[in-house]
Amino acid sequence: MEPISDKKENEIESIRCALPDDDTLYDLADLFKMFGDSTRAKILSCLQLRDLYVGEIAEILGMSVSAVSHQLRVLRGAKLVKGTKEGKEVKYSLDDDHVTKIMEYGLTHVNEDR
Repeated sequence: MEPISDKKENEIESIRCALPDDDTLYDLADLFKMFGDSTRAKILSCLQLRDLYVGEIAEILGMSVSAVSHQLRVLRGAKLVKGTKEGKEVKYSLDDDHVTKIMEYGLTHVNEDR
């Protein structure tokens, strides 16, 4: 194997320095894990269309309210959804435009060759 030239070594070091730190990459991996569950992806897809109550999401997806509530807690913990109290109920929405963009880009990517 040939020794790495100084220029190549500098390029490698430059790339290494430009990488996000390990904690940031772990957080990014955790974020993408949220999208790795089809139930959570379905809930996020519903909330892309409009803000909904837990019962409405459960009805749309044919799931129990408790199962939807559990997934909403997980998504809220990941800052992907937020809830707004309206009387005795909570209406859920996507947390911000970044979540919408992640969903849009992901769907565009998976539908590229279909």
